Amino acid sequence: MGFSTLDYFIVIFYLVGIATLGIIKGGRQTSVKDYFLGGKTIPWWAVCFAIVATETSTLTFISIPGLAYLTNLNFLQVTFGYLIGRIVVSFVLLPVYHKGEIQTAYAYLANRFGSKTRNITSITFMFTRIIADGVRLFATAIPLTILLRGWNSLTFLSNEQVYIVSIIIMAFITLIYTYIGGVRAVIWTDVFQMFIYLIGAIASAIVILSDLPNGIQTVIGEAGATGKLNLLNFGFGSSFGEFFSNPYTLIASVLGGAFLSMASHGTDQLIVQRLLTVRTLRDGQRALIGSGIIVIFQFAIFLIIGILLYGYYGGSTLAELNVLKADEIFPKFIIEHIPTGLSGLIIAGLLAAAMSTLSGSVNSLASAVMLDIYKPYFGRNLSESRELSISRFVTLVCAVFLVGVAIFFIYSGSKSLVEIALSVASFTYGGLLGVFLLGVIVKKTRQTDAIISFFFGIVVMILVVIYGKIGWTWFTLIGSVVTITVGSIVSNLKSKSHILES
Repeated sequence: MGFSTLDYFIVIFYLVGIATLGIIKGGRQTSVKDYFLGGKTIPWWAVCFAIVATETSTLTFISIPGLAYLTNLNFLQVTFGYLIGRIVVSFVLLPVYHKGEIQTAYAYLANRFGSKTRNITSITFMFTRIIADGVRLFATAIPLTILLRGWNSLTFLSNEQVYIVSIIIMAFITLIYTYIGGVRAVIWTDVFQMFIYLIGAIASAIVILSDLPNGIQTVIGEAGATGKLNLLNFGFGSSFGEFFSNPYTLIASVLGGAFLSMASHGTDQLIVQRLLTVRTLRDGQRALIGSGIIVIFQFAIFLIIGILLYGYYGGSTLAELNVLKADEIFPKFIIEHIPTGLSGLIIAGLLAAAMSTLSGSVNSLASAVMLDIYKPYFGRNLSESRELSISRFVTLVCAVFLVGVAIFFIYSGSKSLVEIALSVASFTYGGLLGVFLLGVIVKKTRQTDAIISFFFGIVVMILVVIYGKIGWTWFTLIGSVVTITVGSIVSNLKSKSHILES
């Protein structure tokens, strides 16, 4: 079937249209609060959809089907933990954030411990977000790269160069409305884009089933015989070492998913920023818990698509499919086998998933840089218009950094991109979540205790990653427990020492 002129037109129309929508919905900003918090007037349901769109992204659209194609449905266990983690955040951390005029997640740490703790954690967030979303930006460019490879005018470019062109194009279009419209533009375009990519995903599944000679029976035959339909993995038959090295046992998935979600949705500015744009605490809780329910169904849809593709291609290897990564299987099917017109709509949906995360990442990075680092130390007496101008400039700089990291990942190995991104996030999330929980749970902890425990948690995770053979789903749990434990011990030792001295 291929990708027709009509399909190219649909994709181009979508890209231009979403940029225009973002600029219109962004409205006019007069202050940094408008630019980064939307004036705290965004309805909860819009924030709920925006959270879903942001976290599912291109990695869900292409890498999760690719992961299911290579493995099975075990990844869905992680999403059960995602919902549990959000419920905890809703009733433990969100009430703290909605007290006072907190504008970033790390401002709470400044109030609780001191500015040094805020600076350290905010910079850690920036590092993690740039690396993890650099991977996502690279994934964003995969479908566009496949399209451009078939464009005769670009045959003089190597595969790597086509990837670079794709990355720059995607980043530029997303930056247009993010730069101009701020978080309000980001959220409202996310709402629209969530429905676009869901329609595209469901349409793809229908096409795959309609093309199979015996429909769902073909999939059951191909995938069922090889264990592709396995959902729960208790891991009881494994050795002790194998149990902890496998990230997709039920215990590892639920605990790992819960702690990862607590960190990503309770301490990561990418999500917390959205939760701070609603009017009330109750609205934030509705948005967060609602997003967890929707995400379970979304991951199920994309995992099932991977299983359907396995049945469609008869279990062919990556080499037999002529793709370098499993992440390319779904885009390959869309371009080669989806009917004209519908193919363009689905690719537009894929790009929608990509741009929603990219825009949110750029805006949240800029908010952390501006509100946590620049404004407290260098911009105390600036006018609101000057602050707004600097915020837009910082947004541009953050986009450039993400492009650079994405280009770096062009030369990475063939490991699933979603696992790279989640592994990077889990590496630092443990320390971040541990410090936040330390501030809420252990009342007598002070700034020095928090900083010592945070760095201790990071050091332990470095050792775990280098020397331990542990699945990524355990990372956040281990880092959090170590951080809280060390913080509590240090705090108690200092208290006892003070008592003895007095």
